[in-house]
Amino acid sequence: MTAPRIPRGWKGLGKAVAWSLAFAVFTVALSLTLAWVMAAILSGGMEPGSTWLSVPGPTQIVVQGIAVLVGALVATQLIGIRILRLDWRTLRWRGTGPGARGFMIGAGLGIAAAAFTLLLAVVFGGARWVDDAGAGGAIAFATESLWTVLVLAPAAFSEEILFRGVPLVVLAMALGRGTAVVALAVVFGLAHGLNPGATGQGVANVALAGVFLGVAFYCPGGIWTAFGAHLGWNMALAVSGAAVSGVPFDIPVIDFEAGGPSWLTGGGFGPEGGLVATLSLGAATAAMLRWARKDPA
Repeated sequence: MTAPRIPRGWKGLGKAVAWSLAFAVFTVALSLTLAWVMAAILSGGMEPGSTWLSVPGPTQIVVQGIAVLVGALVATQLIGIRILRLDWRTLRWRGTGPGARGFMIGAGLGIAAAAFTLLLAVVFGGARWVDDAGAGGAIAFATESLWTVLVLAPAAFSEEILFRGVPLVVLAMALGRGTAVVALAVVFGLAHGLNPGATGQGVANVALAGVFLGVAFYCPGGIWTAFGAHLGWNMALAVSGAAVSGVPFDIPVIDFEAGGPSWLTGGGFGPEGGLVATLSLGAATAAMLRWARKDPA
């Protein structure tokens, strides 16, 4: 396959934006339909399914994540492969080094960044972990942590395909990698603006996370590195008992108390809403930029 003729500059930007919007609209439309159908099956009807889907919960996150993942994969095949004539190497699914190694390194960096964020919150913001009395022991903690990872994985992968897949590739053709990464990171941040407890600072930090993940996309391992970094960050926060982009996770044995002030520790939005995340994500992005220089593609 050959790459589409999207020229550099303003002329190509119009085409890139149009195809990115088409990709997003197709993905969202198909995802909403699939999520509604799955919810109806699980709850016993269309009307109760709509009500069930609107209530935040781990099962709802799984259903929505799977629906978006399927929608994004179909959009990638239809728009990215068939219409735009991109190939899987151009989309950075392969040909950028071992995907498994990229995933593991990305996950490691994501976990390290999240751990550093929590450490800063504890040292400078008075955050702490407290016992969750009567919530079981190590087995309960391990079981719930594994379930949490399984809940988070489809959502993380689907967001990477949606924000760091076809749209990033075609925008990079017109604008260059750096500008495209920043532009989509802003959209990524704004997309989380309706999350529970969202603040301007939280949205800005999620946008910074989008830059971190966009750089990861252009590291060895391509989309698998970005997926690993995304999942590692979310997983480390969630299993520590902290909220992830405003979404709380109930982990047995421990509870995370954010401390304050909220501009520093994030408050109810979770650590992503505070200065501690800004510092950690900035450092993690710098590390990713150094690694990106080793990209073979």
